[in-house]
Amino acid sequence: MNEVAIAFPILVGLIVVALLFDMLNGLHDAANSIATIVSTRVLRPQAAVVWAAFFNFIAFLFFGLHVAETLGVGIVSANIVDSYVIFGALSGAIVWNLVTWHLGIPSSSSHALIGGLVGAGLVKAGLTGIVWSGLIKTAIAIVASPLIGLVLAMVLMLVVSWINVGSSPFVVDSHFRMCQFVSASLYSLGHGGNDAQKTMGIIAVLLFSQGYLGESFYVPFWVVISCQAAMGLGTLVGGWRIVKTMGSKITRLSPMQGFCAETGGAITLFGATWLGIPVSTTHTITGAIVGVGSAKRVSAVRWNIANGIVTAWVITIPASAALAAVFYLLSRLASRAFF
Repeated sequence: MNEVAIAFPILVGLIVVALLFDMLNGLHDAANSIATIVSTRVLRPQAAVVWAAFFNFIAFLFFGLHVAETLGVGIVSANIVDSYVIFGALSGAIVWNLVTWHLGIPSSSSHALIGGLVGAGLVKAGLTGIVWSGLIKTAIAIVASPLIGLVLAMVLMLVVSWINVGSSPFVVDSHFRMCQFVSASLYSLGHGGNDAQKTMGIIAVLLFSQGYLGESFYVPFWVVISCQAAMGLGTLVGGWRIVKTMGSKITRLSPMQGFCAETGGAITLFGATWLGIPVSTTHTITGAIVGVGSAKRVSAVRWNIANGIVTAWVITIPASAALAAVFYLLSRLASRAFF
């Protein structure tokens, strides 16, 4: 069998694996979109996942593809990307996602994928294979996105609390139950816009490295639709273990708090997506939830749970990088043994 005949099935297989990761991303991060609206009992879980999945899917209509470009050529050099690098990156990220999903830990699928790219890229090309400007920008966003989400949500909470001084709790709850339909929709748009583009970037750089995109890197429309659909399907399946952690274990939420957390998180995601920064939707909404809890009182936040989540954030990139390095080496060994 000639090399072209071997390469095409491998290419198709890797695209399928990438879409599987995208679906698991939607499943793993479903809590980011629906935890607040479920925990405040505005929507039943089944209705909430349908709501979120719809807005995840249509997100491509509202954003450019700047995040896809960053993931495609802004973390590791496109010159070193091959089937082994992509297989290692995706496999490392998928395994880490499955482990954290099983344990109910809301770690970042985005940073698992970034860690996977870095791990596989380092094994293949060393430090010269890393695009440091893009990686540093992403590293800054790791810290900045939850802090921005926290501050925005806290400020919103203080503002809407002041506006509603004197209103009865029943009236306030009724009003913000309706408002949460809007805020949850916006957050789901931001989630679909930022997260699905990461897989688009992976598939596009794989196609580019194999010569299927010509001389210029871009994201084909079929890749856009496939990734948005895969993420929507994953969200539709839902990640109930993580919903419980995000929606009730960190702090108990009222409809007003849910609205402020979703809105603060959505503003953060919209800004990052337009700037082409691949942030973590998990980090962002967790920071926003902590923000609205802290605005009420510091003791309202279960800091031991929040600290555990932060620990998972810290180890996600190195853990997924290590896993990706192992999968990269295994794929090279398997290739030599069978081909």
